[in-house]
Amino acid sequence: MIKWTNNVAEMKLESAIADRVIALAKTMGIKVDKMKLVMDLDACHNNGTPLKLQELLDTDNANFMHDIVGIQNHIDRTTGKLTDCFLPRFAK
Repeated sequence: MIKWTNNVAEMKLESAIADRVIALAKTMGIKVDKMKLVMDLDACHNNGTPLKLQELLDTDNANFMHDIVGIQNHIDRTTGKLTDCFLPRFAK
């Protein structure tokens, strides 16, 4: 069963990360589902691969998108664990 955060500070950072992704995607004409993205980030962060959320939010676009796309492509949505040996650059 996936564990979810009840830490308000972490939830705010996850939401801010999703907002940044949405803004970047919009410049390329891509729509992003914010709820799905926040859930992917939260599942990853709380189920085996804790993230340095503030550092992820503050990094350059290339490293930022590497981690976001990697998490979305490698998250097992039934367990919250990352697959295929993917490790985000901003994993703790």
